[in-house]
Amino acid sequence: MTRLSPAQVEAYRRDGHITADWRLPAETVDAMRAALETLVDANGHMSSDNMFCPHLRGAGAQGLAGDDSWLEFARIPEVLDMVEQLIGPDFLLWGTTVFGKPARDGKETPWHQDGEYWPIRPLASCSAWIAIDDATPENGCLRVLPGTHRRRQILQHHRRDGDDITLNEELCDPAVDYQTARDVILEAGQISFHDVFLAHGSAPNRSGRRRAGFVCRYMPTTSVWDRELGAILEKRSGVIEFAERDLYLVRGRDVSGQNSVATDR
Repeated sequence: MTRLSPAQVEAYRRDGHITADWRLPAETVDAMRAALETLVDANGHMSSDNMFCPHLRGAGAQGLAGDDSWLEFARIPEVLDMVEQLIGPDFLLWGTTVFGKPARDGKETPWHQDGEYWPIRPLASCSAWIAIDDATPENGCLRVLPGTHRRRQILQHHRRDGDDITLNEELCDPAVDYQTARDVILEAGQISFHDVFLAHGSAPNRSGRRRAGFVCRYMPTTSVWDRELGAILEKRSGVIEFAERDLYLVRGRDVSGQNSVATDR
């Protein structure tokens, strides 16, 4: 069954996270793995830990050589059906990321909230995390702090630098109970969804198994992709091109009337 149950939708509202029962067919997972090998081979100049916007042919400051296959993966109808249950019938695809997390030296992702970095106003987004490989605690699966999304605000973060981490902003809010952390264990082809305000992260991969995942970012079109704010955040991040990024309307219409979407390809 593709659709989320009422109980799962309620769990998403309560916890900020849900894992779907439906999963990708084996042939789609195989296609993603083949696309990942092509992506890594075409971008030997960069780490596979964080590969931003492979669905774009030219992805800004990171210099990633992407291709259309990732855009098609982000439009899988069954995935969009579930996203619609969580954020409504009108939404666009604004970003994707491949997290390659290679065996033995895959980097840690510190606890953080995604919305710290994104030019969406009002801030609203749903991330679909698709497992290309099995994801376990041993190879650094996603970890979440259930319920941290409920305040609908960005919690306190501080700067943390290092070559062994994927981002330099780390959650440090004293109100957060880290003892509630939950591992998101997935088999290849399974999909988890999380809210933009949910605190999450992952441990480094010290195992002998890669932990690759493909994340699709969707926002309801009642919100606006603020390109002026994006230019400011772009300078701050130094990597992710926000000001000129193509947006793809994948369901419904642009309710705000202020989101410039790309001509389909």
